Amino acid sequence: MDDNRLIELEIKVAYQDDLLQDLNKIVSQQQHKMSQLEATCKMLHERIKSLSTEGGHSNEAIDETPPHY
Repeated sequence: MDDNRLIELEIKVAYQDDLLQDLNKIVSQQQHKMSQLEATCKMLHERIKSLSTEGGHSNEAIDETPPHY
């Protein structure tokens, strides 16, 4: 095998390794952000449930048709 060809292959592997590390970092950051968003959604869902159960008539106000209809 030609030395230049071997050097080119080594360079390509090095670039691919760097790209793979960058992509892994991005995926890890996205997973962390998704976990944060899921926790926020769960907290908001629980908050909405607690607000709807606190007042018995609050559900009526939410389901009520606006006066302009």
